[in-house]
Amino acid sequence: MSDMTATITPKSDQMNADDLIAGPRTITVTRVTVNPGAEQPVDVFFEGDGGKPFRPGKSMRRVLVAVWGPDPSAYAGRSMTLYRDPEVTWAGMAVGGIRISHMSHMDGPVVLALTATKKARKPFRVEPLVVEKPATAATQPPRRTLSQFLDALEVELREAPTWEAVSTIASRQDVIRAQEVARAAQAERLSDMLDAARERTNYVEPEVAE
Repeated sequence: MSDMTATITPKSDQMNADDLIAGPRTITVTRVTVNPGAEQPVDVFFEGDGGKPFRPGKSMRRVLVAVWGPDPSAYAGRSMTLYRDPEVTWAGMAVGGIRISHMSHMDGPVVLALTATKKARKPFRVEPLVVEKPATAATQPPRRTLSQFLDALEVELREAPTWEAVSTIASRQDVIRAQEVARAAQAERLSDMLDAARERTNYVEPEVAE
């Protein structure tokens, strides 16, 4: 299916609010650079940024410091969800801006009083972001050896009540694969197990017409 998102991406050296018109985006920080005195003093680089860092405004910098602390070197590896707020104004016009809705490494929601206008502040809420980690060797279930597979299959075949049940087990992809890779004693064991289950359930091989 075609996607028009790429055709509306602004040409810029930074992430813009219009980059998020299609919806929020969760980013993982790779590094942060700080250039005090610059108009936009903070560059937040992230995985897949394409050389266009997130440059948070003063309000979002206050959020970052309040939640993650003042040391930007600690931000690497942490994640946050960004969204476009169409109500952000500049020079009296609603131009839209980038806001942070969720952040990792939080114990619970945080509500901050951020400047809305020169005379008013509004509560701004940030929710904890749960980042799913890819399974590692330590968390993945251990792979069974062929012997372990045959042990489990033997139990299944012994408990199969009918020859139809045995036939269903014998036609499963994992059993067929085991027949393909089994060698010598294991191949003989597998064949004997299937023959015994078929015999026990009165399985009759269909006659082939000559």
